[in-house]
Amino acid sequence: MTTNMYIDILLPILISVIASSGFWIWLGNRNQAKSLQTKLLIGLAHDRLTSLGLTYIGRGWITQDEYENFYVYLYKPYEDLGGNGSVKRLMVEVDKLPIRKDKAFDKLTGDTLP
Repeated sequence: MTTNMYIDILLPILISVIASSGFWIWLGNRNQAKSLQTKLLIGLAHDRLTSLGLTYIGRGWITQDEYENFYVYLYKPYEDLGGNGSVKRLMVEVDKLPIRKDKAFDKLTGDTLP
């Protein structure tokens, strides 16, 4: 068989698959599953951000490491995924907290928290 014969046979099959409703249903389900995973991830991040944020606010201070972890690894990705405004308001309050030295640093230097 020549290359043209393969094209003559495979091209109609490929067009039929793409035009079939099954292909579009499969593609739609794939996107829906990804959307559900994204929603779940946003929900988990929201829960963690709220829990940590309220802990820091209740305590009245935050360490530099805690702030960096909270902001860089949780808040920014959450915001980039389209998280809602309630966590944004919480972030504003966390930003107002005084930053204290890390307790592990204090143990190494012998200092105590102010």
